[in-house]
Amino acid sequence: MLLGPDELEKAVAILKKNDVLAIPTETVYGLAGNIYSEEAIAKIFELKKRPLNNPLIVHLHKMEQVHEIVAEFPSKAKLLAEQFWPGPLTLVLKKGNNVPDLVTAGKDTVAIRIPDHPVTLALLEKLPFPIAAPSANPFNRISPTSAEHVHGYFQNTLAVLDGGACKKGIESTIIGFEGEEPILYRLGSISKETIEELIGEVRVQNKAKAAPNAPGMLKKHYAPTTKTYLTDNAQEMAYMTEGKKVGLLRFTGRSEDPNYRHIEVLSPSGDLAEATANLYGALHRLDSMKLDMIIAERAPHIGLGVSINDRLERATQ
Repeated sequence: MLLGPDELEKAVAILKKNDVLAIPTETVYGLAGNIYSEEAIAKIFELKKRPLNNPLIVHLHKMEQVHEIVAEFPSKAKLLAEQFWPGPLTLVLKKGNNVPDLVTAGKDTVAIRIPDHPVTLALLEKLPFPIAAPSANPFNRISPTSAEHVHGYFQNTLAVLDGGACKKGIESTIIGFEGEEPILYRLGSISKETIEELIGEVRVQNKAKAAPNAPGMLKKHYAPTTKTYLTDNAQEMAYMTEGKKVGLLRFTGRSEDPNYRHIEVLSPSGDLAEATANLYGALHRLDSMKLDMIIAERAPHIGLGVSINDRLERATQ
């Protein structure tokens, strides 16, 4: 079932019945449920086939709610929240006693953010509870940036609140703390450099084999079903295309090459923000073409290019 932005009351009713639905954010579409409903949170994990040791992100609609959810709010975390909320920043903080362990995978921390999407902010304002909302895709698959992507995954088993295409296009940046020391757990829609301009040096700890401290840390993630290879130079891999149907994902450059069945160019102008917004949509299109393989070229390893390359590395493990 597809719900329009003017059908928020139907979305509210679904969530109040301890059911789940997909919601739009500025990053990717999320699979939303009441954080205080064990039934709803269990449905999220079941629908996604997500391991129970992988924590969820709690979504709020105003800063005043933070103190209802967390036990500590470090000064640098407050600075980040004041600068980037609503927006694609998730903070991992010591949780309050009222936050269920199922949401946090049994950890003593909780991941929180205020999304920057008018439809979902309006929905949250109508709810008497915060929602958990991991990306609305099966575990390890490409994150959805449109209602159509969500429908492709779940067909008619899930209501989808349609808010159009996601403007940022990859997940939020996740920052946690050890005392007052900030730690970058997930590269995302806000670059490390932008974070450091505000709060100083940030330690990167964004890989985990098991029991991650935050979402998006597992080695294999965001992956097409089509075998995908990552390279610095697609021309050097042209030998792999002979006699095969091969797609190419490139940051910028030409959209035609006789070696490739189809080419997706993330940004013809070479803009990293545009490339980031287009990344998952391009991967979805390539993955739907029944290709023998996809070859992906790395983006320039600066700014948001580091986040793009992080997603491509996890997609090609």
